[in-house]
Amino acid sequence: MAGYLDGVVFHQLLQWHHLFSSWYPIISVENLEFNTFWDGVFHSAAYLFILAGVIILWRAARLIHFKWSTRCLGASMLIGFGTSNLIEGLVDHQLLGIHHVNETVDRSQWIYWDLAFIASGVAMLVVGLLLWRRTDA
Repeated sequence: MAGYLDGVVFHQLLQWHHLFSSWYPIISVENLEFNTFWDGVFHSAAYLFILAGVIILWRAARLIHFKWSTRCLGASMLIGFGTSNLIEGLVDHQLLGIHHVNETVDRSQWIYWDLAFIASGVAMLVVGLLLWRRTDA
């Protein structure tokens, strides 16, 4: 879900970056088309992961010993979002450099947006793990 939300918010609504916009900057229609295509591939993959997650959740909910818990669901979502943001921030933004969080600002400021994104991932992961420890799961 984090990837899908990232794609909708950062790629489409804010238009701060596209999947490969650091490698193929949006300086031509050809580069925009290339990035838009790969954004679509990314969104399609994210959708399939969401669908798989819903199926797994549905199957788990049918188990006799499954206990519904808002805290457990919230913790799981925070752990998932945090892990996703942390991996994307470290791998896509820093290691591979395929794009950065906000490419509309001066290039010297990109690192601050990237670090804030990574920090948000760490924060969500930590809060999710703390909530998980307090569940009966």
